[in-house]
Amino acid sequence: MLIPTAIKLHKVSRILELHYGSTSYRLPAEFLRVHSPSAEVQGHGKPILQTGKLNVALVGIEPAGNYALKLTFDDGHDSGLFSWDYLQQLALRQDELWRDYLDALAAAGQSRDPDESVVRLIL
Repeated sequence: MLIPTAIKLHKVSRILELHYGSTSYRLPAEFLRVHSPSAEVQGHGKPILQTGKLNVALVGIEPAGNYALKLTFDDGHDSGLFSWDYLQQLALRQDELWRDYLDALAAAGQSRDPDESVVRLIL
């Protein structure tokens, strides 16, 4: 298990920055919100697609023992503990996970924007 040596919340840019020695990763709040380890998102083994989270922000970070962070988002979501291992996997696989998320949104005819409806016409 790799534990970050520093954790910074950039509220204006809505980024959580994790430092592992001289290496750092920048995880957007939206990315963290749609990949929350909570049952609400993970659906007890069948993930539930999160939509309309484009403008979500992190409003709080607190340690959960010595093994995780509890993140609080401005949409009220605060369940699910982001373990050090899970955060590291999100950081290392960010590009792949983000592509998969965008593909799932497109396939479901959904949007990242909470004010936008995507209508698919079947011809």
